[in-house]
Amino acid sequence: MSDAAIQIPENRRLDAIDRKILTVLQEDASLSVAEIGDRVGLSSTPCWKRIQRLEADGVILRRVALVDQNKIGLGISVFVSVESADHSEAWLRKFADAVSAMPEVMEFYRMAGDVDYMLRVVVADMQAYDVFYKKLISAVPLKNVTSRFAMEKIKSVTALPVPAA
Repeated sequence: MSDAAIQIPENRRLDAIDRKILTVLQEDASLSVAEIGDRVGLSSTPCWKRIQRLEADGVILRRVALVDQNKIGLGISVFVSVESADHSEAWLRKFADAVSAMPEVMEFYRMAGDVDYMLRVVVADMQAYDVFYKKLISAVPLKNVTSRFAMEKIKSVTALPVPAA
């Protein structure tokens, strides 16, 4: 992919150093600016300015701590497919607002294909999922809800593959 293909606000392009900074930060956002600079070949001030620019441009959305869901008692991951008979804007707004307010929902997508929406939900146990399910189906009229329970997490990453120049 060329530099021209990856554009950010105000027609700024991500150069090789920006890409390195993004890779380092996705690996460990707790590093100091000096440590990041050392890894990408910059002194602290220019590195800090680049990070600030990447944040201002919305390339870096936020810096967070990743928590092990099992160690905080959320041992079940569920992929929930939702089909709707109503595809109106008002229905979608009400559904999106309801689902977005549910803390169990980690990801929420509008899909192309045989299902309309896909949710990734985390809960403590089957009883907690049943409570969530009842809350979901009472939010708005739904045509079909299918739940798929993950038995084992084989791969899970948060770092995006930063395209090369």
